[in-house]
Amino acid sequence: MLIDRQGHRKYLTPNERRAFIVAAASTPSEVETFALILAHTGVRISEALAITPMRIDLAAQTLVVECLKKRRRGVFRAIPLSEALLDRLEATHHLREMRADAQQRNIRLWGWSRTTAWSRIKEIMAAAGIQPEVRKPKALRHAFGIHGTIVGVSLTLIARWLGHADITTTAIYTEAFGPEERSFAERMWG
Repeated sequence: MLIDRQGHRKYLTPNERRAFIVAAASTPSEVETFALILAHTGVRISEALAITPMRIDLAAQTLVVECLKKRRRGVFRAIPLSEALLDRLEATHHLREMRADAQQRNIRLWGWSRTTAWSRIKEIMAAAGIQPEVRKPKALRHAFGIHGTIVGVSLTLIARWLGHADITTTAIYTEAFGPEERSFAERMWG
């Protein structure tokens, strides 16, 4: 469900998502790239923290993430990355250099704890003016799914990128309301 038990949205609206990305640009570059990964790929916070230089396939322009909610290890999914995000990751983390070094290629890009990562994302959300009840990293994951449905990405692709085993899990993103619902309706009218 996209609404919690208190009736609050569990996702960022398109305007909140944009405000989050703008606010992230005012943070240290290492924090910004972490925030951008969450906003542009829909990965879980723990999946993002596990990213190493070798998990970013520069040639294919994809992020290869180990699905951490599966019942076994070694299940991966590939998520396309924009050139702009790849450039930002390279400028901040020196991916090519790290990939060439046998000792650095498998070091996590962000050596933070889950709690530290959670706090940094919540701080960016606060700076972006996002309401306290929505200030959760998972709101970025849900916003990614909703954004995909609004721009016409198939549910099958969104499910694959988010690592959903069942398409009915992904189908919740078609239940957006407010400005998102209006965007769906405008596409039908146009």
